[in-house]
Amino acid sequence: MKNGEYRREGRFLCADLARLSWFGGRDDLRTEAALLEDISPLGGCVQLEEPVPLGSIVMLTVDSTPFYGHVCYCTFRDDAYFIGLRFSNDTIWSAAIVKPQHLTNLRQFEQGAAIRF
Repeated sequence: MKNGEYRREGRFLCADLARLSWFGGRDDLRTEAALLEDISPLGGCVQLEEPVPLGSIVMLTVDSTPFYGHVCYCTFRDDAYFIGLRFSNDTIWSAAIVKPQHLTNLRQFEQGAAIRF
């Protein structure tokens, strides 16, 4: 796979406001505003101001549509936490379900770059 991209499905860059809910310590339900950075049929990445523990069960809400899954990574960079989400088998994203703002297909860029060389 090219450029460190190991996903089996296409990833779409986007910039849209969303909400992320998860259980903190002692069954405390947390909900925070998040910036949706990218999305694919099986998962996505959001930017938050605080970390979310690995393995946490989450609900990502984009334009009132919920997506359920768990946290597969949490990385701090550029003054924010980037939280990787893996959606459950019952929650598969597609642009037909909800289309985040500024949706950009990365595979189109790869194909365009290959043609230029």
